[in-house]
Amino acid sequence: MAALAQVTTREVLDIRQASEYLGFSGDSLYRYASEGFIPAFKLGNRWRFKKSLLDAWMDEKSGVKSTAPVTVLPKQKKPAGRAR
Repeated sequence: MAALAQVTTREVLDIRQASEYLGFSGDSLYRYASEGFIPAFKLGNRWRFKKSLLDAWMDEKSGVKSTAPVTVLPKQKKPAGRAR
């Protein structure tokens, strides 16, 4: 039971947890994150989502006034690797 409570109060969600929280598929969430439509960041090669930013993003998209605006930045390119 304590493990369940810990999972539901996590601030940083992986793509599976975020898709369950938002109610749409992981494939759609991955596409939205890579296009910069939804607030997300990459940790290594995996997408992560801050629950508080998702809540603020949903409030913004639904027209609810929130205390802090959410800014979603466009996807930044990685620096080019060295030529071989």
